[in-house]
Amino acid sequence: MPRRVTIADVAAEAGVSVATVSKVINDRYGVAPGTSTRVKAVIDEMGYESSLIARSLRSHRTNVIGILVADFEPFSAELLKGAALAIHSTDYEVVVYSGGHGHNQPGWERRYMSRLSGTLTDGTILVTPTVVDVVNDAPVVAVDAHTGSSGMPTVASDNLNGAIAATEHLIGLGHRRIGFLAGRPDLESARLREQGYRQALAAAGIEFDPGLVLVGGYIAESAERPARQLIEMDPPPTAIFAANDLSAIETVEVAHSLGLRVPDDLSVVGFDNVPESALNDPPLTTIDQSIQQMGFEAVRLLIAAIDDPDGPAVHVTLPTELVVRQSTRALAESEAGRR
Repeated sequence: MPRRVTIADVAAEAGVSVATVSKVINDRYGVAPGTSTRVKAVIDEMGYESSLIARSLRSHRTNVIGILVADFEPFSAELLKGAALAIHSTDYEVVVYSGGHGHNQPGWERRYMSRLSGTLTDGTILVTPTVVDVVNDAPVVAVDAHTGSSGMPTVASDNLNGAIAATEHLIGLGHRRIGFLAGRPDLESARLREQGYRQALAAAGIEFDPGLVLVGGYIAESAERPARQLIEMDPPPTAIFAANDLSAIETVEVAHSLGLRVPDDLSVVGFDNVPESALNDPPLTTIDQSIQQMGFEAVRLLIAAIDDPDGPAVHVTLPTELVVRQSTRALAESEAGRR
């Protein structure tokens, strides 16, 4: 492997001192224009990159923001696309770090924050954190925050009205026995989506049945068993609202494995509108929560917090929208009577 090009290598190649190269890199005065042009050409030719740690020690800024995710799955992937769009119009770079196998343990963020903060990044975006607050010297923004009040800036979607819209869609199709596959209990989004489900039922005069609510946990692996339990109930629900698309897609797969057809035998609605929802068989009716926009807004809030550490904690809530596809259909009166 070739060794890393150093500032001394650049100085030797350009025929100048290390101090002169340093001045050019940091845009300081005292270097003739011709010399500066020559040094920059050598830097480009040799592929020299100054150390982030050295840069932070000099300026107390790295111009790098960190994004900490529990795992690389469809939601975080879409969010990262939005963050990348926001970064393009700034002088910042981004580093993404995954909590890996430790993400299922509450407080994993605290263990990994120390690897991003300080000399590596100027601030961090936490995606679906498991704690309310994370003590850190640098600014932090939370996306899809933990339940409870938080002193850090947050970005979320209108989970309550999105869940109301999803449930109302099923009620409007004639469904009365509607199962709910809940999300991760520690997240505010999951609490609000269940609240929206309950509110929509109450507004339609449908009695809430706690037996129709099971926790799916936002991931396919944990959603399989409760989805099966809902579908195998006697009598079964005629529709299921899953709190995210991964759980909804798993519900469709479980239904198929049990010989049921979606939507003929069971209507299914998700929440997120990740790309996989449109590619599912059948394409999934879902709630679009503008995940890319959430990533964009998180970067915007974080940079604002870096520039003004003493500014107020801003909480952004983005609108949601029902996207109707082929996983839901109207329930005939005769079917409603039998089920």
